Amino acid sequence: MASKFVTSERDGAVLTVSIARPDRLNALTPAVFEQLTAAIDEGLAAGVRALVLSGEGRFFCSGADIRSDGEGYFGLPQDLGELIDAHYNPFTRKLMDLPIPVITAINGPAVGAGLSIALAGDVSIMAKSGFALLAFVNIGLVPDAGATWLAARAVGRTRAMELALLGEQMSAEEAVRIGLVTRVAEDDKVLEEAQAIAHRLAKGPARAIGMIRKQVNEALDMDFDEVLDRERDNQRILGRTEDFREALTAFGQKRRPNFKGR
Repeated sequence: MASKFVTSERDGAVLTVSIARPDRLNALTPAVFEQLTAAIDEGLAAGVRALVLSGEGRFFCSGADIRSDGEGYFGLPQDLGELIDAHYNPFTRKLMDLPIPVITAINGPAVGAGLSIALAGDVSIMAKSGFALLAFVNIGLVPDAGATWLAARAVGRTRAMELALLGEQMSAEEAVRIGLVTRVAEDDKVLEEAQAIAHRLAKGPARAIGMIRKQVNEALDMDFDEVLDRERDNQRILGRTEDFREALTAFGQKRRPNFKGR
């Protein structure tokens, strides 16, 4: 896909999409969101079964770009709510609603809305030299692009409140220790490890993986009885799939199942 601010590469059933504005520390503009969306849609149409999100250069993403991107967008408009409605929220919702797993290869610092994107990963791998920063308070704003929900659900109210109110950098090691991200890797191994996990998931039972993704996210806002009912309903559907029958057959034959996503 021809794109100015995003690169995409498909390796079998795995799509790797990277923000490609290293000169701007991969800062976000409407054009970046549009091109990220287009790259993901193109991959889905081609049948990819796992997505890796990363950035080029030394940053994963520095958050919103307050300068012009050369495409007619001049930094942040006066009505930030309109900008969020038009670009930030649709992209965050898209990531959370995808039927395929998302792995974020956090190759460097993840700041502001860039951290929101990083935390949307089902598995998130951060470079040892990277850091997480909810920088919004430092410029008189509140967390956006889902950062409030994602951070609070990951680490709890008190740690999320500290991150949001103090606006301080958190090291990769600390981010893993408190559960903000899932893994730390050497800087030059982040993308490799993320892609290895993506390939593993791409070989799995696609319908079950999609349902697991949705089920876990929904469980965060359900009571226990609602979760039990949702698990039952999803299990009823998956119990009739070809992948489940293949898994039973493979178990009996003492071999690995060959999942088809059906």
